[in-house]
Amino acid sequence: MASSKRDQLVNTALALFYREGFHATGIDRILAESGVAKMTLYNHFKSKDELIVAALESRFAPAAQRMAWAFEHLPPREAIGKVFEGLDALIRGEDFCGCAFINAAAEFHDRDHPVRRLSASYKAATLRYFRDALERLGAQDPEKLARQLQYLMEGAISMAHIQGPAGQALEAWDAADQLMLSQGL
Repeated sequence: MASSKRDQLVNTALALFYREGFHATGIDRILAESGVAKMTLYNHFKSKDELIVAALESRFAPAAQRMAWAFEHLPPREAIGKVFEGLDALIRGEDFCGCAFINAAAEFHDRDHPVRRLSASYKAATLRYFRDALERLGAQDPEKLARQLQYLMEGAISMAHIQGPAGQALEAWDAADQLMLSQGL
């Protein structure tokens, strides 16, 4: 039962942080919306920052699992396309508020802060995913091309957040596809 209370806290916190901001969301609001007692919160987390890290980790894990599955079960080019396809679904989601990791990094400026480090590690994992797929495709400079694909992906997220959800991810995939084709991939 304790882990379900923890999950309630993490899920409620993630939804509030994502929608309203990390600093703007107070512990009392999280407790009120989750229906969990303050003592339970502090039994699981020493601080709000620990709760933020747990909330972001809960967002990180499913995305990493989807990328790992695609990388293992699909041809590399198709696996890269699945990232943009998944991004399109995320952007078109009813509760889209940008990238939780970019939002977190924007609020935590100290590069050594655990929230900022976790955000950076998520972006690094995405870059590795692209690089590994491009290596399997035989790209000449997989690191550079992986960064370029990530720039397209991140740009789609940012523009969807600013403009409102539309076809940004699919247009970014079109550009990524052309970029890979221009390199014979």
